[in-house]
Amino acid sequence: MASKPLHIEFCGIPMASPIVLLSGCVGFGEEYTRVEGFSNADVGAVVLKGTTGEARLGNPPHRVYETPDGMLNAIGLQNPGVDKVVDEILPGLDFSETRFFANVSGSTIEEYERVTKRFDDSDIDAIEINISCPNVKEGGVQFGNDPVMSARVVAACRAQTRKPIITKLSPNQTDIQENARLCIEAGTDGFAVINTMMGMAVDSETRKPVIGNVRGGLSGPAIKPIALLKVQQVYEVAKNHNVPIIGQGGITTAKDALEFIIAGATAVGVGTALFYDPLVCPKINAGIADYLARHALGSVSALVGTLAL
Repeated sequence: MASKPLHIEFCGIPMASPIVLLSGCVGFGEEYTRVEGFSNADVGAVVLKGTTGEARLGNPPHRVYETPDGMLNAIGLQNPGVDKVVDEILPGLDFSETRFFANVSGSTIEEYERVTKRFDDSDIDAIEINISCPNVKEGGVQFGNDPVMSARVVAACRAQTRKPIITKLSPNQTDIQENARLCIEAGTDGFAVINTMMGMAVDSETRKPVIGNVRGGLSGPAIKPIALLKVQQVYEVAKNHNVPIIGQGGITTAKDALEFIIAGATAVGVGTALFYDPLVCPKINAGIADYLARHALGSVSALVGTLAL
């Protein structure tokens, strides 16, 4: 259980730790509870696996590939569909341990609306919108790479729910600050910065892509410097509107987490690190608490956005 100095508030939601377990890394909130020594009580929130309107089988294998200081993944949003998630999975989660955020994905504006509306009538604490999905009506262009299109998704979801909306911003775009500004105007309550970066791997013997989908999302320490920059850039826009940020991308230690908080993140996301150290979260909590004590800071919030420029 996290200590009191680690308690934060994100989009009006009290959280016992600034750590958020990232979507796609912990299934639907129960996977790591089977690991001895792991507890959801050690984190502030868990973001559930990306959920679409109907069930999806996902991409062909290979779906995951280890890279230097990172990991490529192209799961393809495999999930059982929103109705099964709400009706069968959510009732089995322990909401007394931590907060749970849904992750909404879709191929059309209408699908985003439907999934968001379904989660609105559930116990979920907040809704994260994955706008890095391809828009099938616009030739496969990702919603998240076009600021206007991103804002359209946010506005459509905003009309379907009273729950806090967290928009997950893509780094694979030209102007992340303009995207953030338009999403704030459209009604987002918070941001998750950043999503994975696009990459690929090649098998030199077969001369074929390793990932079945050819390309995948790169996560892990390799993208940390980019993620830090994007958090700082989005913070410059979001701070004037009191819109908080979950900073994510390569966080494996307390030092990493502290850097993101200083750059402007209210909370920090942990994902790839869990694959090789399932018990990393208590270590990060302890390191943040030690830093706050050594610097005579009473809370995590006192450190947010204190980067000296």
